[in-house]
Amino acid sequence: MDGESILEAFKTVRDQVVFTNKRIISIDVQGITGKRKSFSTLPYSTIQFFEIQTQGFMEIFPDTELFIQYANGFTAQFEFKGNVDICRIGKIISAYVLK
Repeated sequence: MDGESILEAFKTVRDQVVFTNKRIISIDVQGITGKRKSFSTLPYSTIQFFEIQTQGFMEIFPDTELFIQYANGFTAQFEFKGNVDICRIGKIISAYVLK
């Protein structure tokens, strides 16, 4: 899209999530082979609230989570494995939601 740029992109357990300066794009990989994909566009402008969960200290399986609630009642949840700066994701969302 014109004027849109990618800020961050992450692979979750199987899916992908892309943060741009205009929206969040969720790529849901489906099926056994993973060839079927569902793409969702989640605009920052309709986010009601969001929550981030950081990883605990010395956890065996460190993961972080992002939960988003939209004004229309839709919810989105993303679980990130490994060393992901979830606070940076929170700052990106805040920058566009609080405009």
